[in-house]
This record gives sequence, structure tokens and C-alpha cells, in this order.
Amino acid sequence: MQELTSAMVKEQAKLFGADLCGIASMDRFEGAPPQADPRFIFPRAKVCIMLAFRIPRGYFRGIEEGTLFSVYPSMGYGGINMVVSPLTLRWLSCWIEDFGWEAAPVPNIFSNSSTGFSTQKYDPQHAIPVREGLPAPDILVDYRIAAFCAGLGQIGYSKVFLTPEFGPFQRFAMMLTDAPLEPDPIYEGKLCDRCMRCARACAGKAISTTETESITVAGHKIEWGKLDYLRCSTAYMGGTEEYNPFLPEGIDVEKMAESYHGSKSGWNGYPAHLGHNASIEGARGCMRECYVHLEERGVLTKPFHNKFRDRKPWVITPEMRREFFARGKGEENAEE
Repeated sequence: MQELTSAMVKEQAKLFGADLCGIASMDRFEGAPPQADPRFIFPRAKVCIMLAFRIPRGYFRGIEEGTLFSVYPSMGYGGINMVVSPLTLRWLSCWIEDFGWEAAPVPNIFSNSSTGFSTQKYDPQHAIPVREGLPAPDILVDYRIAAFCAGLGQIGYSKVFLTPEFGPFQRFAMMLTDAPLEPDPIYEGKLCDRCMRCARACAGKAISTTETESITVAGHKIEWGKLDYLRCSTAYMGGTEEYNPFLPEGIDVEKMAESYHGSKSGWNGYPAHLGHNASIEGARGCMRECYVHLEERGVLTKPFHNKFRDRKPWVITPEMRREFFARGKGEENAEE
């Protein structure tokens, strides 16, 4: 059979739709919690192939301007995770297996996959280990840690992954193969300078500026700001009056957000006809503010002709909300 090399895999991955491709040897996952260890998925795997799919800067434009909120959650979140990357994984799997090596895709479709390889514990509710010594299905790999192991970049203070090319604007998918490919070196750059603008701009104030969490991977200590996941999810779904133009009057945000899945009940006002995840906050701090800072520093290798932000970010003041709802009530009375 024809020899398969890392260079060939990377070239083909990009032809199939990935924007970046990095390769990690499986020994770099030594020390991972069993419930997040990809070696249990494919014990004979020699390497982990990480694919990055850029989130085009323009996907954030509508939320940045406050005028179109559907593009980022539909195309930049669900579209990449559920449509684009699975197709690339399929095509690349078939292509690798034509060389006689098995290729096991691990799509990024799990809601808590980004926290599986952290200090949080995964408690399976509906699954039991099928053999003694195995974790219960499904194993939830942290794609950001895996991307670090594959040499694609650095984990920032917000725990969002940063690449030299796109900063925080990408999502990941994974493939495991028994092909003996050459791994990439760990990225040694310093994209994140711990400015903490991500924490200050976060609508939910979910990123601590004083407490951190850390793990050691492949001989490297990785540290990020401690996250309050309930605050993060609440803001993500539009639980802040300052940054959700759809939020109805009189909503008890804290009470409704405790369920974590409150967005399904429409409590945040996001139009039901849009039919997809309500990422109303639009990664205001952890992605957009971070990108602005990286662009200002000139450290990204793919610059643009125009800056991403050329004026102060918008905010809905209490006066604006009062005026809006008062006007609405006035119109209702006029109709009566």
C-alpha cells in the first residue's frame, strides 16, 4: 500500500474543508481523566488528528452591531459543529481508510465536551462501563486540550482556544487513527498576555480575575481563569438586560436560568421561528473582546484591511428598556 504521511493528511484535510490541522501523539494524553481520555475510544490509535474550522469574522458582525443575531449561532456554532465539520470528518475518514489505516471520527457535538478534560467531573446518568476498567460511555474529550496537544495554539485566560491565524475564532473536531503519523511540536508562543479583557467584558461576569484552574499536559502547565458555568450559560442564552434586545419585561433571569435549558421555554425572548441555539451574548468577552485585543497587538498572522471594531460596543441602558416598554404599552392602550 502507498505510504501515508502527516503532510499528506494535512493537505487533504484542508481540501476537505478544514482550515487548520495538527497532529498529537497519544502519549500526550497521559494523565487525562478516564472519562475524557481519547485513548479509551480507540486503544490502537497512534495519533490524534485535530481539525480547526475558522469562524469567519463576518459571522459576528450582526451581533457586534446589534442588528442581526441569528448568523453566529446558526452558522458559526451549530453550522460548523453539526454540518461542516462532520462532513470533513467523513471525507477524511474514508480517505485515510483507503490507505489501509482505521480512522475514527470524534465530532464536536457534545454540549459539555469543552469541559470534559478539566477540573469538572462527568457523572454519566444513563450509562454503565461495558468492561471492568473502562469508563462509561460517552467519553467527552476536551477539544481545546486536544488542540493544544496537536500544536495548534494556546488556551487563553478565558479557556477559549487561540490560534496564531484566527485568534479565538474557530471550532474543532477530532479524528483518531492507527496510522503512524509524525506529531507536531507543542506550540510555544504567547498569544494570551493575561490582559483579562475577556473577564471584564464578559456579560455574565463568569470569568474570575483572581482564581484560576490548571492542569499539566504533555509536560506543560495550562492555566485559565476559574469559570462559573451557570453564569456563563445564563449570559450565553441572553440572561443579561444590557446585551439582550429580545428579553421580555419582568423576567426573573436567575430563576429561569437555573434550569440551564431555559432557552427552550422562550424565557429569553429569542424568536422561536429562528429554530436554533440562542447564543445571544455572542461570546462578547471570551471571543470578541479577545480578538480586538489580539488585533490591536498585531499578533495574528491573518490580518484584515479594516479593524473589527471602530467604535465603543453597544449596551442597552435601563432608560432604553423603560422607554421601549412604556412605548409598547402606550401603543396597546391606543389600540384599545
